[in-house]
Amino acid sequence: MAEIAGQVLIDAARIAAANAHAPYSNFAVGAAVLLTDGSIVPGTNFENASYGLSLCAETVALAAVNVAGRFRDVVAIGIVGGMIRGGAIEGTAPIRPCGRCRQVLNEAAQIGGRDLLVYCGSATGDEIERHHLSDLIPYAFGPKDLGIVV
Repeated sequence: MAEIAGQVLIDAARIAAANAHAPYSNFAVGAAVLLTDGSIVPGTNFENASYGLSLCAETVALAAVNVAGRFRDVVAIGIVGGMIRGGAIEGTAPIRPCGRCRQVLNEAAQIGGRDLLVYCGSATGDEIERHHLSDLIPYAFGPKDLGIVV
């Protein structure tokens, strides 16, 4: 069942990546967040001419989840990405969340009280890695460190 969910999330992330706004890096990333009721919320990277203001696909998807009031319902996320060449997204290596995104994912994990599954896929989807967030960001700082009991 988890592997089916992983493939569904990777497929949804690939669709999202096609809408990336990545004119500066030409590196498109898509994310898809799975919620407790089975619904999926997509996100894609959104670059800005002032590079530091760019948004990662994972944070865009998690912000949309939060807008819907569902932040504590996050169960898993799928992420894909690759270089845009000739209108297609290419890449055979799985894409993993950056440190900032791992920290934002940790916020959702601690608020929801679960160790999130993180599916990392290649642009082609041929290879999918399955990780627990706690393995990607061990000893993470979060709400619990501030005394926020969830």
